[in-house]
Amino acid sequence: MQDAIEAAFEAGIKLGALYHQWVGTPISPQTAPTVEQAIERAVALQPCVESVRVRIDTSLMAPNAFGYSELSGSMFDVAITTRVRGTACSAQLKFEDGYPMMRIVSCHEAP
Repeated sequence: MQDAIEAAFEAGIKLGALYHQWVGTPISPQTAPTVEQAIERAVALQPCVESVRVRIDTSLMAPNAFGYSELSGSMFDVAITTRVRGTACSAQLKFEDGYPMMRIVSCHEAP
């Protein structure tokens, strides 16, 4: 049980940090794939991260007078899996009902 609690904690910390670190980043539909990859690579460096997938909804971008948008929480679709010893925890960040929801999807024993 303690491993599941720690894995869930690690997933939540990673999602919260990701959200607050990257919101406001200048972005365009052309640079979105590069930003997705940069976020994935940065998060993957952290302890306990088994996998991370970041998708940015470019349809929500509204270019300013200079031709770019700012990354907002509504654009994120993130899935992360953390592992603490023998327990893996899957979590997500997704915009739902007007709010960037972060939730634990599952925790389970993993080989």
